[in-house]
Amino acid sequence: MLTRRVFLKNGSLALVSLGFTPAFIARAAQAAGAKHKILVAIFQRGAVDGLNMVVPFGDPDYYRARPSLAIPKPGERPRQGQGQAEEPAIDLDGFFGLSARMAPLAPLFQAGELAIVHACGSHDPSRSHFDAQDFMESGTPGVKSTRDGWLNRYLHARQHEKESASPFRAVALAQQLPRTLQGTAPALAIGQLSQFGVRAGRATDMMASGFEAQYAQAADALLRPTGKEAFDAVRMLKDTDPATYVPANSAEYPRSGFGEAMKQIAMLIKQDLGLEVAFAELGGWDTHVQQPGRLPNLLDDFARAIAAFRRDLGDGMADVVLVTMSEFGRAVQENGNRGTDHGHGNAMLILGGPVKGGKVYGTWPGLARDKRWEGRDLAITTDFRDVFAEAVTKHLGARDLSKIFPGYAYKAPVGFLRA
Repeated sequence: MLTRRVFLKNGSLALVSLGFTPAFIARAAQAAGAKHKILVAIFQRGAVDGLNMVVPFGDPDYYRARPSLAIPKPGERPRQGQGQAEEPAIDLDGFFGLSARMAPLAPLFQAGELAIVHACGSHDPSRSHFDAQDFMESGTPGVKSTRDGWLNRYLHARQHEKESASPFRAVALAQQLPRTLQGTAPALAIGQLSQFGVRAGRATDMMASGFEAQYAQAADALLRPTGKEAFDAVRMLKDTDPATYVPANSAEYPRSGFGEAMKQIAMLIKQDLGLEVAFAELGGWDTHVQQPGRLPNLLDDFARAIAAFRRDLGDGMADVVLVTMSEFGRAVQENGNRGTDHGHGNAMLILGGPVKGGKVYGTWPGLARDKRWEGRDLAITTDFRDVFAEAVTKHLGARDLSKIFPGYAYKAPVGFLRA
């Protein structure tokens, strides 16, 4: 039996541990064109200020702690005399509001497609970006010895249940495979779809042609068309050119790295290659100084890209859940540099067809000094693993969470997903 093990690196392309065997080819062909539930994970690296992203305008202590950075209440005028550069918050429920730079997402909240979990995060006390990101991606806060990521453990736990799993089952639109997708289950890191396969060089094309020729010569009549379908699926991805792609429903992605990543995830979903987990990231959220000059532009890019993704997929969002995360939040009190320092609790966004949106979930602990964590930060009332656990169980169908979040006792769903 022919067995090939391929590891390719070329620019922003990495193929991770894909074994080209007849069984693998058969599974790839079966997966192509099949309906899949899809989870899109987005990491806001650098610790986004969740208090100025999802604004608790109903909490008076928010304004006491941030005399120059607080977002005005809905209906108020911008307070330019106090250095306020932001428009008033967009009212969500009478207590919470979205930053005006997040306006493209407000209609999705009002339509019941977008949910928010506030005062959410990791209970580990680390204020280190590296450690906190590692803990969130490994799914084991405080444990530095974990070698794999929680998303990879999910993939591994269910790979035996998914005999038709595609080689494109897990894809990160990133230069490197993120920590959360590292592990024993196969995953891809693709910086640009246009560089996949066809632009990977003549040697790669010759190798693919060699594989295809050997399967074309197979005596097994069933194997021969299966191999052809699998290579056709690879060609579909190879021939994908983001430069000529026209998003549906007049969707307009921002011309940024994150906007391009979200557009390419939408393209992958539409290719029907068996995508189940997609990952994208956006950095730069570490706003210690001059936050009003940085945060609004980041939020604008973030919100417009997600809104364009939703519009582009249209009815395809019925099978998609998108979850955002950041390693920790920012301090409640503004600092002397018109910025915010490393904090604790934060906000996570969940978007999709199965989402029970139009609601901010979680228990709000309050921002009075005696309610803050260590006297300075938003306290955490929802563990981030509860959000992930609900996504992988109620949406993706995982059954044994002990294999995905070892040592964690999942008590009950947060409630943002329909059964």
